[in-house]
Amino acid sequence: MSQYLAFDLGAESGRAILGTLTGGRLMLEELHRFANTPVRALSALYWDTLRLWHDIQRGLAIAGRERRLTLAGIGVDTWGVDFALLGADGALVDNPRHYRDARTNGMLEAAFRIIPREDIFARSGVQFMQINTLYQLYAMRLAESPALASARTLLMMPDLFNYWLTGVARSELTIASTSQMYDPRRGGWAKELFERLGLPAGILPEIVSPGTRLGPLLASVREAAGLAETPVYATGCHDTASAVAAVPAEGRDWCYISSGTWSLMGVELEAPVIDERSLALNLTNEMGAAGKTRLLKNIAGLWLLQECRRAWELAGQQYTYEQLTELAAAATPFTAVIDPDAFLEPGDMPARIAAYCRSTLQPEPASHAVFVRTILESLALRYREVLESLETLLARRFGTIHIVGGGSRNRLLNQLVADATGRTVVAGPAEATAMGNVLIQAIGAGEVSGLAEARAIVRNSSQLEVFHPGSAAGWDQAYEKYCALPGRITAVDH
Repeated sequence: MSQYLAFDLGAESGRAILGTLTGGRLMLEELHRFANTPVRALSALYWDTLRLWHDIQRGLAIAGRERRLTLAGIGVDTWGVDFALLGADGALVDNPRHYRDARTNGMLEAAFRIIPREDIFARSGVQFMQINTLYQLYAMRLAESPALASARTLLMMPDLFNYWLTGVARSELTIASTSQMYDPRRGGWAKELFERLGLPAGILPEIVSPGTRLGPLLASVREAAGLAETPVYATGCHDTASAVAAVPAEGRDWCYISSGTWSLMGVELEAPVIDERSLALNLTNEMGAAGKTRLLKNIAGLWLLQECRRAWELAGQQYTYEQLTELAAAATPFTAVIDPDAFLEPGDMPARIAAYCRSTLQPEPASHAVFVRTILESLALRYREVLESLETLLARRFGTIHIVGGGSRNRLLNQLVADATGRTVVAGPAEATAMGNVLIQAIGAGEVSGLAEARAIVRNSSQLEVFHPGSAAGWDQAYEKYCALPGRITAVDH
């Protein structure tokens, strides 16, 4: 029996999860859960980075001082694109910004005036989003940021926490590949993009593969937590990379949706696909465990539902997510369709959805139930669009959609996806990210042989639910309506 500690930090919360490997099965236990609440100061939106570090240390102390565990490894995964800058003394030169910070507004267009869009994609193979690390840094350069001028090292968010755990400053491959600054064909930083944008390439650290042993816990951290000498692994430090490693799939006839605040829908390939077609479809090539490429699309996901729930709570109406799903299940279908990716920034989400419906000559949702139904149906239609794009690009058909992550618990959404796509949906595990985090650590430790064995362990350890396509009534008409929305890029266009 071996025990690993996974720190899984998402956009809303973080957790310390104990993973116990025994007899070909993986059991998870949550040791510590904590909020991940962004902080607004003046016009800037920050992560509460030191609070997150405090809670990571608290999780270590629960494992060490309270539970007296002997850990085989520790790994950290987080969301993508965000980063910290360190000075010559190794300290933060500024608090890391949140990817929804407004400083990147207009940065895509500004960067394209220096480097054509096609050139950036040819070097990075990554979907264009203004939140990407490249445009955050370019915004800092245009603003003549003192923090950027004094920086000596850039670390993505999980790399920062690994540095504070071990004193080793490295960038893990899967998280580096979210930045739009990594060249997946050459296998290193796309330094020419940095240089053409006037960014300091010297701040880019060495990249290591998922499963790399970074080093032992620093003595000061170990002693405070009451732990023995414990290795820290660069796991799949991008949470989606860890989640995809834990997709309980076999064979090749499958795609995945990592469902949560964001939906990340894609396929696992042996090599990146960087050409005019993938550029036109705005797909992204991110790196995965075991040398795999994750060809995928970032989709706004359940963020829209989270923001609606938050707005209704501020107005005095509190709901659980389960209550909202029950309301939506009974609501009239296909009242309106929206583009989920039109709602990336925070704000009064119900008002923004209502305004979008008016602007596209559709009826506004008449109740909270219809708002939720509209969001879930529109996500299902978006998934259908991305599925068709992937199948057209790769000349393959994917008969099964694996939905993993917290969103896999939404049974209504799972059934809507099966109905909208006409494909079998396999839901679970909800804890795919934590499972993948632990299993990649175990691969690094030599306890698990590779992805095939890791996925067999996931299948042995999870209760999966299968959703078969039901009635197709209304879906084709709704999809035509969806594809006619402003700004859509569909497979049929290419």
